[in-house]
Amino acid sequence: MNGNGIQIKRMADYDRDVCYEAANVFVEGYYKDLSFFTKDKEKLITTFMDAFCPDVFYLAELDGIIVGILACATNRQRAMHIDKTSMKKGLGFVMGNFAYSMLNKEFNTTLTYPDDTTYIECVATSEAARGKGVCTGLFRYVMKELPYRQFILEVADTNQTAYRLYNKLGFSEFERKKEKYSKLKGFNQRIYMNWFK
Repeated sequence: MNGNGIQIKRMADYDRDVCYEAANVFVEGYYKDLSFFTKDKEKLITTFMDAFCPDVFYLAELDGIIVGILACATNRQRAMHIDKTSMKKGLGFVMGNFAYSMLNKEFNTTLTYPDDTTYIECVATSEAARGKGVCTGLFRYVMKELPYRQFILEVADTNQTAYRLYNKLGFSEFERKKEKYSKLKGFNQRIYMNWFK
């Protein structure tokens, strides 16, 4: 529990099924990108709710409602497993195949970072909880509680709000990579940042 009444817990440690709630926050946080596959939020939630890997996801709760998510992926476990069958079932044959081809490399590729490094991905906050310190609380929690020496993340060059927050939390930029389909994805570069314990 942090000062703002936000409670943070690993997804795997919940004694209730929180997949739908976490997927709801994920869809709210990434709707601009995900709406390319379908504008139907409910369809997106049910498509992605079984993709989360609970061992690496941390959830923030405010008044008993899940309002924030953050995953600490490793060289053994990514945040999500994108499954072609689930994508097709949720989004239809054509869009499901397309979503799988777009997201497969993004989430199903094994990370090559050393054992003492975690890669932060899938950071999102529900619209109602934005500006209430949820994202900061999640970051401070994992940076303090988890045993990793290095924390790495990436942020789109167009997301200046997130970039400023990560800077404020002590992350430093160490690399920029040009995005292949920048017009389609709506950003030009991926900015990589890290923080050392």
